[in-house]
Amino acid sequence: MGKQRLDQAFAKVLEDGDKAFVPYIMAGDGGLDQLENRLQFLEESGATVVELGIPFSDPVADGPTIQAAGLRALEHGVSLRAVLDELKQIKEKRTIPVVLMTYMNPIYAVGVKDFAKECDEAGVDGLIIPDLPLEEETIITEEIKAHDIALIRLAALTSTKERLVEIAKRTEGFLYAVTVTGTTGARSEFKQNLATHLQELKQICEAPVLAGFGVSTPEHVKELGQYCDGVVVGSRIVDLLHNNDKETIRELIGSARKMKSV
Repeated sequence: MGKQRLDQAFAKVLEDGDKAFVPYIMAGDGGLDQLENRLQFLEESGATVVELGIPFSDPVADGPTIQAAGLRALEHGVSLRAVLDELKQIKEKRTIPVVLMTYMNPIYAVGVKDFAKECDEAGVDGLIIPDLPLEEETIITEEIKAHDIALIRLAALTSTKERLVEIAKRTEGFLYAVTVTGTTGARSEFKQNLATHLQELKQICEAPVLAGFGVSTPEHVKELGQYCDGVVVGSRIVDLLHNNDKETIRELIGSARKMKSV
């Protein structure tokens, strides 16, 4: 469980010559009763890990597509505790690692100690917390470390070299390389210096480096996959699931297979 399961999942994919593909889905979008089937579908389609978003009323890192999905989930009465309870129910039925993406407010509402314990009981392998800076992360690190849950750090394009080195040193599971300045959402193209940025992160980080934010097409997956270990795809997956377009999701995940770095 936890960090070990993430490490094993990434190692297997990369050793096979593929790139990691981490789809993001919003927990409870369409109802929590859809969660088990969606996790199973993504696993069968070849996803490496699933990033599971927790609906929140003030999601500072999320663009309009994911905000809309969060509002749909909130209308279903979905909460962090409800998601953890559902994950506990289906824990024995899944093998794909799950990383929760949440903000600090919902964690505080549950209580940091109880949150870490319930994540462990629910089989959560890692956490992404966009509004938790390095300087403040000790409010949660000891509690989740006790349960061997990975804390995945985000590396922004605007961060200094010194800060990126510190982030890369501390990250667990993988390093989430943010590919744009701004919120999530599909983009048509990326900045020209992004390839250099990703290659530099690879040089300073022992964990896999995955590019995310704005990745929405097989061409994006192949372009970015040349320079790092894989991708995280959010808004596009959320849209496709909302429209029940599973075939396009399969094609998108499949585009990460048998790729070599330059």
